[in-house]
Amino acid sequence: MTNQNVVVSDAKGVAVTVAVTVTVANQSMFSSSVPKPRTAEAGGGAGCFTIPRNIKLLKVETETGAARVNAWVDSLRASSPPRVKSATETVDYSSWNLHHPSAMSMFEEITNYSKGKQIVLFLDYDGTLSPIVEDPDRAFMSREMRNAVKAAARYFPTAIVSGRCRDKVHSFVKLGELYYAGSHGMDIKGPSKSSKYKNGNQAVLFQPASEFVPMIDEVCKILVEKTRSISGARVENNKFCLSVHFRCVDEKSWAALAEQVRLVLNEYPKLRLTQGRKVLEIRPTIKWDKGKALEFLLESLGYANSNEVLPVYIGDDRTDEDAFKVLRDRGQGFGILVSKVPKETNASYSLQEPAEVKDFLWRLVEWKRLSQQQRN
Repeated sequence: MTNQNVVVSDAKGVAVTVAVTVTVANQSMFSSSVPKPRTAEAGGGAGCFTIPRNIKLLKVETETGAARVNAWVDSLRASSPPRVKSATETVDYSSWNLHHPSAMSMFEEITNYSKGKQIVLFLDYDGTLSPIVEDPDRAFMSREMRNAVKAAARYFPTAIVSGRCRDKVHSFVKLGELYYAGSHGMDIKGPSKSSKYKNGNQAVLFQPASEFVPMIDEVCKILVEKTRSISGARVENNKFCLSVHFRCVDEKSWAALAEQVRLVLNEYPKLRLTQGRKVLEIRPTIKWDKGKALEFLLESLGYANSNEVLPVYIGDDRTDEDAFKVLRDRGQGFGILVSKVPKETNASYSLQEPAEVKDFLWRLVEWKRLSQQQRN
């Protein structure tokens, strides 16, 4: 383990150093010399830096051929995170709910945990703030949801953590006072508006997979061409990762789609495959995910080793499990899974759909507002 200093600048241009702990391994996969910090790319804003880094590489499974494709297809048929299985392949939701109770019904318990602590909100986008839709370009959040998120951000530092390209999810949310972590946390940027929370007015830009961008662009072009004949397949370039959407693909064609993806990835050992809800995710083989992004953001806010914070992560997808697990392992904060069906999860609580997420956010806002009034 090594401690890495992340240089950021506040609104006045004063340099601030934030220590970030990363694990270093397989350094031969990266350049032998560590590049100096460089200013953000066009549009990144003053005071933003891309961080030089050595991040641990993940081991990639070597299973190939039909066995691997069949395993993928079996996995594609399951929702994400995987549904809990019993002898009859069915689970009573009310029984599952005993272990993952509704965050609405347990609201008082949640707020009791937060006494003397600063709540920090982490929110997935698709399936959490917006409904899952067939066309990913039309996954718009409602005006009511935007108002709820905006209100919550007045009282709690708030981050959107998504597999989407950061610019894309920002164009959906349209709130400058939030932190945004796109590409499964591989593209993190602080608020464009000033924030009152600890280091919250710093313009933070963290991109641990920046050297993979040319490779991602190359693979995107290849996959677009290779999947062109599969009706309904769609490849989305999220800058630091790729999404192959199959929500509109006939199930009979899933094996063909998985085979095309496998053949392409065979030529790119530095990329790995993960799965989300009706989407295949292609990412660099670095040890970085939504859980790592959560830890980085807490550290950026000054809460790395603090007992004065209660992180709350709300998400619906397999990729959100990385963040849920971090919170469970820390023994601090909790995850809320958005799902109408029983699923294996590290989350502590549940909500059934985005509408309940909106109601939960508004309830948090009202609780905080009343708490402040009572103190005054």
